[in-house]
Amino acid sequence: MNFEQARYNMVEQQIRPWEVLDFGVLDLLMSVRREEFVPEACKALALSEAQIPLGHGGSMLVPVIEGKILQAIQVKRSDKVLEVGAGSGYFAALLAAKADWVRTVDIEPALVNMAHENLKRYGVENVIVEEGDAICGWPSNAPYDLIVVSGGVPQIPESLLQQVKVGGRLFAFVGDERLATAQLVTCVAEGQYRTESLFENGVPMMRNAPRKSQFKF
Repeated sequence: MNFEQARYNMVEQQIRPWEVLDFGVLDLLMSVRREEFVPEACKALALSEAQIPLGHGGSMLVPVIEGKILQAIQVKRSDKVLEVGAGSGYFAALLAAKADWVRTVDIEPALVNMAHENLKRYGVENVIVEEGDAICGWPSNAPYDLIVVSGGVPQIPESLLQQVKVGGRLFAFVGDERLATAQLVTCVAEGQYRTESLFENGVPMMRNAPRKSQFKF
């Protein structure tokens, strides 16, 4: 299979038509080899519109959604990033190409191992992969310039918001697996946030995401 041609088609036919027009994002998606981060059995689908299963209840976001997230969050070289949900390690590799460092956390041990091995094999050195439940925060390196939640949540936990630096951003899908709204939350001052609703899409829900009735403010 000609992966370079397939990657070009992914960008030009899937991602760009959905108004992902940032050249930095498009170049990044062209440069990081997605096929290196998918299970061997799914390599032929790595650059397609398919949602690729990772096993253990995990799956990759489709390429167009990855592109839209990257365009929205505008990663900076100075950013210290927390990713909630490591998956295969692919999105962490995309973040790491632009950020200072990335800490990616997954609740599933098998996916932690997958992400770690994929990132190591690909030569990514500024990502730390950890096992745990970070949906309500990961205090070891908080506060963060950027937090990315890679699946859906009924509502963004307050404890996670509190780990965003002033001037920092948090991206999450808020809703359910049928339809969720992509939200970019900016911490404009201590304890004050501005929320932008960007687009809607169905996404897998995060495991252990607190239900609305469990939130305390």
